[in-house]
Amino acid sequence: MPLTPAALLCLGLHLSLSTSTQGEVLSRPVIWARPSFLVPKGSPVTLWCWGIREAAEYRLHFEGGLAAQERPKPPGPADKVKFLIPIMTSSTAGRYSCFYRSGELWSEPSDPLDLVVTGMYDTPTLSVQPGPEVALGDSVTFFCHLDMATSTFFLLKEGRPSRTQRSHGRAQAEFPVGPVTAAHQGTYRCFGSYNDHAWSCPSDPVTLLVRDYWDPQLVTTGSGFQKDPTRWDPRAQNLLRIGLASLVLVALAGILVEDWLGRRRAPGTRRAARCKCRRLRTQIPG
Repeated sequence: MPLTPAALLCLGLHLSLSTSTQGEVLSRPVIWARPSFLVPKGSPVTLWCWGIREAAEYRLHFEGGLAAQERPKPPGPADKVKFLIPIMTSSTAGRYSCFYRSGELWSEPSDPLDLVVTGMYDTPTLSVQPGPEVALGDSVTFFCHLDMATSTFFLLKEGRPSRTQRSHGRAQAEFPVGPVTAAHQGTYRCFGSYNDHAWSCPSDPVTLLVRDYWDPQLVTTGSGFQKDPTRWDPRAQNLLRIGLASLVLVALAGILVEDWLGRRRAPGTRRAARCKCRRLRTQIPG
């Protein structure tokens, strides 16, 4: 039986809504760890999943499987939830991701988060050659050593833990760095590992100082060597030169103005003196 115009209209609307719903894509959530993705053995850590305000449910996946689920609790915001791991162990270390649901739709997974447990092995030693002070543009090499038969090592810079460097070796690994810039200056630690998510205790820190030998004078402070900003900063030197030049120009202008005014006053003064002399002469009796 042929479809009536009304039936065709309803069918078209249904297909349009179905296509719109299937084509809708939710934004990808963001996952992060607090206080850090590096967690000492036995310590707690909180994983946060940040989605959208319309989210009705969040799920945390561990190594691809469902680990926990949470619903936003009013009156707080619904755009993020937290998942607490009360005790960090080698069993809870690994790769995590999160999802959220809005209506009948589930989001794409977040970018993965590698959660690492530290303190599983002895403490390695970290050194740097040719030394902890290096000139701008030179190269250095960090050496991380652990007596245990560790095959993988990681080098981290404090303040930028997400940018880890990996190296391999028997009991020791090398991390060449260079040519160094001011961005390489900072404090470094290294770890030994048997896998990507279970690391040793951190090494003692090693601080790399990058010096600019354009002007080698340094100012020693309680925290080490620092640059004298007046001597090291080219902008400060240029401002100082401009200031001195301006003072010289002002002084010269003042001298010229004073000389010009003196020249203008001089003829009037001589005329006044001559007139005074004439008046004095007329008062002398003949």
